[in-house]
Amino acid sequence: MRRLGILSAVLLLPAVIGCGPSEDEGFELIHVGDLVAMRTSTEKPVTVVDANGTDFRTREGTIPGATLLSSYSKYEAAEELPPGKDALLVFYCADPH
Repeated sequence: MRRLGILSAVLLLPAVIGCGPSEDEGFELIHVGDLVAMRTSTEKPVTVVDANGTDFRTREGTIPGATLLSSYSKYEAAEELPPGKDALLVFYCADPH
């Protein structure tokens, strides 16, 4: 009976793993030309969000007009991002994590 339980768990594991949302769900990689087109479009305003650290920003600069997050991983979304849930956001960061 124990073997049956273990076998069932092993057989169901791929199904359970495949059911979760993918890490990039709702996200899309864009290129500089895409961002330029989005920023010049009059359809819907885009908010560019810089998730880099202060040291990187000082050394490399920022995209003009970008919203600067206080931290790439621990920021207050309600305070630092636009209030509209339908806002078009473009995040950028040079951190490989």
